[in-house]
Amino acid sequence: MSDFRINKTFQEINEKIKKGEAVVVTADEMIRIVKEHGPVDAASSVDVVTTGTFAPMCSSGAFINFGHTQPTIKASKVWMNNVPAYSGLAAVDCYVGVTEPCEDDPLNKKHPGEFNYGGGHVIEDLVAGKDVHLKATAYGTDCYPNRAAEKTLNIKDLPYAVLTNPRNAYQNYNCAINMAKKIKYTYMGVLKPKMGNANYCSAGQLSPLFNDPLYKTIGLGTRIFLGGAQGYVTWQGTQHAPGKERTPKGAPLSPSGTIFVMGDMKEMNSRWLRGISLIGYGSSLAVGLGIPIPILNEGMAEYTGVSDDELFTQIVDYGNDYPAGLAKSLGQVSYAQLKSGSIDFNGTQIPTVPLSSIVMAREIAGILKDWIANGDFLLGEPQFTLPTA
Repeated sequence: MSDFRINKTFQEINEKIKKGEAVVVTADEMIRIVKEHGPVDAASSVDVVTTGTFAPMCSSGAFINFGHTQPTIKASKVWMNNVPAYSGLAAVDCYVGVTEPCEDDPLNKKHPGEFNYGGGHVIEDLVAGKDVHLKATAYGTDCYPNRAAEKTLNIKDLPYAVLTNPRNAYQNYNCAINMAKKIKYTYMGVLKPKMGNANYCSAGQLSPLFNDPLYKTIGLGTRIFLGGAQGYVTWQGTQHAPGKERTPKGAPLSPSGTIFVMGDMKEMNSRWLRGISLIGYGSSLAVGLGIPIPILNEGMAEYTGVSDDELFTQIVDYGNDYPAGLAKSLGQVSYAQLKSGSIDFNGTQIPTVPLSSIVMAREIAGILKDWIANGDFLLGEPQFTLPTA
């Protein structure tokens, strides 16, 4: 027997979506509902809460089948717009990772490097419908005699193009400062010396995994918003580390859960997949991702009612500690404080800089809300949920 007063199933909520009867709200809206009416009444009245995030997600990429050539080729090396792709898969299959730089990029030889174009930009260009130049070389076989090929790729002509991201939507992440005397160029952005700024990367109360902190509704088969289209959670992400210290409501206090996601690039929109250049660090891809959270009971209502002042992360020194492998916490700060524009650290006011766009996260949650309310998006019940330990 369930200990909850309200009990719903995925099937029941999907039937309401099909009939146009489902009540769908964003995570921002759910906070007010839970605060005003309590989790039981909120669970009784709300069926789905939508979330969103838009931020750099380095562990991303795409599987591409670029089509057979004449004569045929078994590519051993592949470049797309001069960005190397991994080709040790099959004849004309390859994987392009978003952090792969251009072959002729000077990298950090003249520090800090600009990294103007990389794998993330290739993916953005493909999704935007732009032509991409492909070059392939091979050693030649009896069945695949061709040793070199070049062609123009356009996503509408590709036999197969699937965004395949091994680690997205990090559940919480560090607040980065630089206690060194020199400027530092990191994946958390440019950090000024002597604590000149504090960078963070989470949508806070809108962030998908903060709204289901113990992964009770998220796992293999969960249908999501990915790059402007419908995608899926296919596994836990690399570095999935759920066994972290948590608040009484289950939210982790440091980097924790992650998800492995996939979706059809041909259905995506480049507004939600942006190649980015992180000066002194490398290229990446900003990914738009949102997860609908079914309100199966008042427990889920309480989870989705969490606000920025109840969510915390750790301050970490990226000037000395992090590169030395000693990423210890120097203090704890709430997302409400981070979003206020500055934090107080050891008596010093430090301006905060978000790498995650709250504006676009809010827009994703709104789009997902409309899709569900209009009956265009059904919930995907996971075959099994993400591990919690």
